[in-house]
This record gives sequence, C-alpha cells and structure tokens, in this order.
Amino acid sequence: MASKLKHEQVQYLEFLSKDIRRAKEFYTKSFGWKFTDYGPDYTAFEGDYVDGGFTAGKPVKGTVLVILYSKDLEATQQKIVAAGGTIVKDIFSFPGGKRFHFTDPDGYELAVWSL
Repeated sequence: MASKLKHEQVQYLEFLSKDIRRAKEFYTKSFGWKFTDYGPDYTAFEGDYVDGGFTAGKPVKGTVLVILYSKDLEATQQKIVAAGGTIVKDIFSFPGGKRFHFTDPDGYELAVWSL
C-alpha cells in the first residue's frame, strides 16, 4: 500500500449508500472490487491507484468525500488554514490512521488522512 501513498494527492473516495450490501454486490459484479467491512455501517475497497469506502447514509448529489493522503498531517492542516481553508473536523483517529476535514473557499468539503 505504501507505494501508492503520494503526499498531498487524492488517495481515497468515500461514498454514502442507503444499502451497503447492495453497493458491495454491485461494485463486485461490475468491477471486481474487493471489500473489507468495518462494522455494519462501513465497508472499504482497495484499488491499484485509489482506495475508497461506503458509509451508511442517504446519497445526495455532491456527497462524495475526496480524501487526500499526507505524510505530515499537522503541516498539511496548517498549510490549508494559511491558504484560506476552514477546518470543519479537527484531527481524529479512525481504524487505520487519523484525519481531518476542511472546506475550501468555495465550500467544498475534503479530508486529509495519514497513517
């Protein structure tokens, strides 16, 4: 996995799904994606160049969460704030690492994660 982690590049996409089981079935049949479940409300998929996941929720246009990878989460967070971004979820831990969420000047929410 480390070979596809590129500092401050898009690395993970997160989708909302009304039915995670159905989403897994669809993407497995359509593209051969492999999934790892993290409880009943989250499943992750791994690809050659980008990873992603599905979390329980109502899909709404614009609800895909773009997640970038950072080798230095705190430094990236400082750069985003200095550039005019707004932190909307401070750094928190999750299975596999830690991340934070921010909005850009247009109001788009993105996240940054690190090991």
